[in-house]
Amino acid sequence: MAGRGLLLLQAMRLTLSVPPTPNMVPEGVFDAHGWCASKALHVHLPDAGLSSGADITENNPSGFAFVFHGPTHGLPAEPGELHVPGLLTPGDMILAPYAIDDATDGLYAKRLAPSEVLSLAVTRFDALYWALHDWCHFHNHGPFEQRAWTELQCDITALQWLRQNARGIALQEEQYAHIARQVGALCTKRFEAENIPATSWSELLVW
Repeated sequence: MAGRGLLLLQAMRLTLSVPPTPNMVPEGVFDAHGWCASKALHVHLPDAGLSSGADITENNPSGFAFVFHGPTHGLPAEPGELHVPGLLTPGDMILAPYAIDDATDGLYAKRLAPSEVLSLAVTRFDALYWALHDWCHFHNHGPFEQRAWTELQCDITALQWLRQNARGIALQEEQYAHIARQVGALCTKRFEAENIPATSWSELLVW
């Protein structure tokens, strides 16, 4: 029990407001947009607050994990202690980092509200951005055949949620602007890869 207590002393808990967002992409990108209304996301983070972290790139970073409240409901799971040291207690199970798509499909197929199954442990702002991006995925099911459009919905939503919670997580305006610019560059890269002109999407990405 002593070890468990020491681990908990390093972490604090916060509830983020993550309200539903309207569908902002073409019809057919999602087959079940907003199948479950997003309401709140419970977060474990360091007592010292979130660090700046790395740049936003195509790859989901380390530094965050979705934590199961209880049963894993058959979703891919791993012990969480090594992924976010100091934020979880021995025995906590997390969604396997490679399993975001599996979770998106599995939660939808079983009609499990993400907030009833998962909370978040996170250490950095870049990791929080990607966690919010993935949280949006969990609430909007689709075939993922139009990648750029699918990701744009989640990018826009994650940026909105970051801004809405900026005060509570001590995110400074310049930090937010830096993340938003990098997200814009990443969106541009995705749409260029699919030969979709910026005129059809760039006005949606407003920060």
